[in-house]
Amino acid sequence: MTIPRWQGVLFDLDGTLVESIPLIIASYDHALTSVLGQGRPEPEVREWIGRTLTSVFEQEYPERAAELESTYIAWNRANAATMIGRYDGVHDLLVGLSDAQARFGVVTSKRRATAREALVLAGAGDLVDVLAASEDTSEHKPFPAPLLHGAARLSVPAERCAYVGDAVVDVQAAKAAGMTSIAVTWGAADAATLEAAAPDHLVHTAYELHDLLLGAAGSGGDTQAMG
Repeated sequence: MTIPRWQGVLFDLDGTLVESIPLIIASYDHALTSVLGQGRPEPEVREWIGRTLTSVFEQEYPERAAELESTYIAWNRANAATMIGRYDGVHDLLVGLSDAQARFGVVTSKRRATAREALVLAGAGDLVDVLAASEDTSEHKPFPAPLLHGAARLSVPAERCAYVGDAVVDVQAAKAAGMTSIAVTWGAADAATLEAAAPDHLVHTAYELHDLLLGAAGSGGDTQAMG
């Protein structure tokens, strides 16, 4: 039987397990143009991904934060069913972890209801039992609190967990929590940006990630270890 390399594995959601980056970018653009009459360049918006909506809008537009957030949420929920997609190999990865009796879950900056909906739309709703959402902690990525909460839900010490994400804040949160940081290049940030954040591992496909987490033969190429 395959033995997982880490006792616990925690995943970011958007841009990692669920192909939702286009939806997020479009939702930000709709909120900004509807409320303020002007959007922001996509590279700037991509840097917001991984943080909570509240923290982004309160930092960038404190006087209009509540209105921007409600506008974003309404448009995002209305368009999720047609814009959320599936990354090749992710379903097989989660099935492999389940078959190996690995302890795994999701730690996301999304609210629980929208996170659960995204998992269902991506065909992973029945594979993820542990879901740590924005309501569960008062601090959020890049602080370690959400990841530590997720590890507690798995009943696994943080130092025996890996956290997998597609954004710099994911790498920063993993390091702060004492977890192995694994960055994936198919989501919000490009490979160069993630490499600069110095994750422990950088992977380019879900098949590479499968091999890293489970050590089983897959169809991916070499996995890049950082440092």
